[in-house]
Amino acid sequence: MAGMDRLYIRTPEGIVFSLELADPLVRLVAWAFDLLIIAAVSVATLLVVSFFGIFIGPGLSATIAILSLFLMSAGYAIFFEYLWRGQTPGKRLLRLRVMDARGLGLTFSQIMLRNLLRTVDGLPGLYLLGGLSCFFTRHVQRLGDLAANTIVIRTPRIAEPNVDQILPGKYNSFRQYPHLAARLRQRISPVEADLALRALVRRGILNADARVELFQEIAEYFRGLQQFPQEATDGLSDEKYVQNVVDLIYRPRGG
Repeated sequence: MAGMDRLYIRTPEGIVFSLELADPLVRLVAWAFDLLIIAAVSVATLLVVSFFGIFIGPGLSATIAILSLFLMSAGYAIFFEYLWRGQTPGKRLLRLRVMDARGLGLTFSQIMLRNLLRTVDGLPGLYLLGGLSCFFTRHVQRLGDLAANTIVIRTPRIAEPNVDQILPGKYNSFRQYPHLAARLRQRISPVEADLALRALVRRGILNADARVELFQEIAEYFRGLQQFPQEATDGLSDEKYVQNVVDLIYRPRGG
């Protein structure tokens, strides 16, 4: 189920997570900022190509210029959304993020599809078709989002939780590998961290089977982001694995 400004995701274990959807105006401002960056880099590219055109000839320089502009306009959002896990500089500035509409991890094919259809969303001009689609779809999706099954959410600053109430003085074997812990913190988005934290907070209301299944799914996802040596994970249950990850995120210096 979903409202006009929030998306509610219910897990098979019965836990409901809500995500705040980004409104079309904020998304437009973020894209305008990205367009400024694209324009600035494009102008710089043209100046460099024009300079070297003296040596390589006007025909080749024109070909390089056209190819560079195409790659910049088509590949800018794809590159950053893949590198920054659903964010471009404009989205990061306004705290927006692209996500899979089911709450799953964003795939490269989804990033490609939603951005290749950006040209269609821009028809007949001024992003009219995409803007209308955002206004009239339940999850504020443009055509590219509908095709790729993605949404754009807001990631407001999350108040620092009292992790000591959830993980009071627990030993964390992952802290023996600070370089891996730092890499994991870089790869986990604020939304994913918040979802894992809320799962730990609500674990007491789950029955035993649902609790095991939920933390198995979360732990498996985190293992896919960053592997730790076997000696750090031996004997850890999936729930303890998630506890260790949440501890690294919210207590990066060990409390």
